[in-house]
Amino acid sequence: MAHPKRKISKQRRNKRRTHYKAEGKQLSTCSNCGATTQYHRVCKECGYYRGQQAIQTEEQL
Repeated sequence: MAHPKRKISKQRRNKRRTHYKAEGKQLSTCSNCGATTQYHRVCKECGYYRGQQAIQTEEQL
């Protein structure tokens, strides 16, 4: 197995990563209420996830 002879400095390590640009969050619309939500997250407006009630919101209590 390859084993580095010297420690790679933080500056040198980070120079390799300069071309990487983070993308924005992926957004979708809630199938229940139509609000904009992130993928794989419970809707903050209605509390539904994939067509099922996941949490109870303040309005429902």
